[in-house]
Amino acid sequence: MASAESFPPSSLQADNLIHVFWDEGILKHDTGTGVFDTGMDPGFLDVLEKHPENADRVKNMLSILKRGPISPFISWHHGRPALISELLSFHTQEYVNELIEADRNGWKEICGGTFLNPGSWDAALVAAGTALSAMKHISDGHGKIAYALVRPPGHHAQPTQADGYCFLNNAGLAVQLALDSGCRKVAVLDIDVHYGNGTAEGFYRSDKVLTISLHMNHGSWGPSHPQSGTVDELGEGEGFGYNLNIPLPNGTGDKGYGYAVQHLVVPAIEKFEPDMLVLVVGQDSSAFDPNGRQCLTMEGYRDIGRTIRGMADKYSNGQLLIVQEGGYHVTYAAYCLHATLEGVLNVSEPVLSDPIAYYPEDESFPTKVIEAIKKYQKETVPFLKDA
Repeated sequence: MASAESFPPSSLQADNLIHVFWDEGILKHDTGTGVFDTGMDPGFLDVLEKHPENADRVKNMLSILKRGPISPFISWHHGRPALISELLSFHTQEYVNELIEADRNGWKEICGGTFLNPGSWDAALVAAGTALSAMKHISDGHGKIAYALVRPPGHHAQPTQADGYCFLNNAGLAVQLALDSGCRKVAVLDIDVHYGNGTAEGFYRSDKVLTISLHMNHGSWGPSHPQSGTVDELGEGEGFGYNLNIPLPNGTGDKGYGYAVQHLVVPAIEKFEPDMLVLVVGQDSSAFDPNGRQCLTMEGYRDIGRTIRGMADKYSNGQLLIVQEGGYHVTYAAYCLHATLEGVLNVSEPVLSDPIAYYPEDESFPTKVIEAIKKYQKETVPFLKDA
């Protein structure tokens, strides 16, 4: 295995740095303990587990970037809280007021598994502001690749409601900032194991934002998540065809994800020709995550990172924003993040070995599903009919 020091010094250039935006204020969001994410104490368990969306997961992501093999390629930047006025580019005033009121009252379960506790609102503001700072860093020409290491996650948060551990849509706010800063078109690839319904909803009627979501086929999970994530949720009005859902069968691994990226994601981005790319990354698609049923390993994440970097180099002058979402295996999520960023850095060979990699994969069924999605999209989506 190569070490960080084995990289040629000449490769350590501005466009080979990842600018990581981080603020410890995101650690103030305490999601508590209970039975998985319910917050429930049934009274007959001696040991309750931490809510899966807890601070430990990002502490390991932080430390692996500070002390892991790619640490020489990381440039660190401070995040900041978002202003209330900034939130209104994506969220409604009424919804923001609801969150402010819940914070004043000290505690509220906003929706299933999504708890706003003392400190949560401040952390959510820091996560949103940090994602905005990362995008502004790119838009202002200070760097081409930025990563917002944030929590609470955001991609389920819709303009008018919270959902799935998410209060504010960090990626959505950053996308809107890119548009407001002069970008003509933005492509968003979401590889979290769950459908990025909030980001999709925010741009559902826009032809300026292409939202692509690779997720397990979980469907709707209630009033906070009415979207199903199925292939027929394509957008509306001018946005018809610019929301592409790729629901993958449970158990899809590195080969299946790779096939979907090469046969569905890459052709769509090539046809769309964005001048900004956003990678919404969740490590809950890994084979060992407690909150997902997919089977990506470090190799699969590394390949996705490499592909999206190639797309950025080709279409957006190398500009790429990465926003952190899920990933709940406290150790393996950090490894998978490292692998993703290795790919983004175009590292020629892995520099961090996979401690638990082997997972048998039968890609035949996912391949059939992906081919069916490809056929449907070519027949239905106007801008893909001759792709």
